[in-house]
Amino acid sequence: MGHSSCMRPTPVVVLSAVLVLSSCGSSGAAVPPPSAAGAATGLKVETVAAGLSHGWDIGFLPDGKILVTQRNGEFALVSGNTVTRLKAATYTIQVRGEGGLMGMVVHPDFATSREFTTCQTHMENGQPVDIRLVTWRLTEDEQMATRVRELLTGLPLASSGRHSGCRPTIAADGALLVGTGDTARGDASQDKKSLGGKVLRIDLKTGAPLPDNPIPGSPVYTYGHRNVQGVALRTNGQVFVAEHGPDKNDEVNLLKAGANYGWDPSQGGTVPGYDESVPMTDLARFPDAIPAKWQSGVTTEAICAAAFLTGSQWGSLDGTLVITALKGAKALFLTLNANGDVTSTAIPAELQGHGRLRAARTAPDGSLYITTSNGTDDKLLRVTPAGG
Repeated sequence: MGHSSCMRPTPVVVLSAVLVLSSCGSSGAAVPPPSAAGAATGLKVETVAAGLSHGWDIGFLPDGKILVTQRNGEFALVSGNTVTRLKAATYTIQVRGEGGLMGMVVHPDFATSREFTTCQTHMENGQPVDIRLVTWRLTEDEQMATRVRELLTGLPLASSGRHSGCRPTIAADGALLVGTGDTARGDASQDKKSLGGKVLRIDLKTGAPLPDNPIPGSPVYTYGHRNVQGVALRTNGQVFVAEHGPDKNDEVNLLKAGANYGWDPSQGGTVPGYDESVPMTDLARFPDAIPAKWQSGVTTEAICAAAFLTGSQWGSLDGTLVITALKGAKALFLTLNANGDVTSTAIPAELQGHGRLRAARTAPDGSLYITTSNGTDDKLLRVTPAGG
């Protein structure tokens, strides 16, 4: 995230990773001014489930049920308005600061494999080890999740949990894209051997780097990021990410294989620690860095997830990029042209007043699901066009 103050502190806990379900721009980017667009957008917002705790990501199962990861190390399985607890193999997660149980993807072959993959901060013997991707299998009776494999290990982890990332999304070609955080390490983002401050591209089944990645044998797809928490696929093949700025300039970026996005708080290794006064996209140091498509400007919203609205039912909103905001406690609706440039920004009134918004995923039926992340009685919300 942005500053550590953007997250409510959470103590370190050791959890049996139970699937819990309780009932219930300096970079040169043009930044169009936002407009209050509540009445214009005409959205219907329904509460699907309550009683959650920092819902971090959302996955849709073929039978209509919904999995929700929670930062405290628990999962929720939502069926209609019922939320159910599931047991899982013991797994030790560091829940501290911005770390815990984070992003998730349901595998495309879930109907036969029953597999899904999560991203979490891992600890052993009371000590933080790394951030890792773990693949699970949901039992047929939906009462147990069993660990299948450690898909990818070795992502850096800060003992404070700061800037942990970590958003996985399955690309159109089946690759697993993973947005990661720099864990507040000054040299991580520009170090191509580090998995922090990157977007990774790996095989969903094996965790291996894909053979056509820009760096042979490496999972690194893009680098020079600060803390990527949103990855969204556009129908034309473009991939956008949302990432936190320090005290200004949260960014939405359009990915280009092998590209540098210009974050370097070590200033080329010339300063110790983590100098956050540098630009989010430092074009003076890196003239070839890719400028952001959108920036928040003089403040930060602590933007998080990203998802596209798709389907004719959305009318003029079809193709809109939705970005959730934690500190800003709102959703931003970005209109893009074919090149991915932001032509307008709207803030729907219907998605204000819910507090901090974190996850955003588009369901198979085209509806948008969003989670709140206020820490108590968090919600899973379903967003559809009014009258739809």
